[in-house]
Amino acid sequence: MTPGMVMEIGRQAIEVTLLIAAPMLLTALIVGLIVSIFQAATQLNESTLQFVPKLVAMFVVLLLAGPWMLQYLIDYIQRLFGSIPQLIG
Repeated sequence: MTPGMVMEIGRQAIEVTLLIAAPMLLTALIVGLIVSIFQAATQLNESTLQFVPKLVAMFVVLLLAGPWMLQYLIDYIQRLFGSIPQLIG
């Protein structure tokens, strides 16, 4: 296995990680921004007002995007395990 192969596997792993985490992170970012604007407009500074909507929104996104995320991860792992014979010799 060459250093180039190791770098390619690492790049693919980071790419898969970012693609799988993106829906959850973007949801938390958008909901947090909306709640922050609401808090600034109403001058309500309650910490649970930040936490609960994010939790609910991320749960909904996990229900909707979860099958895609799981399938993408399974495809990557199958490709990685399938390439082991070429990596060894």
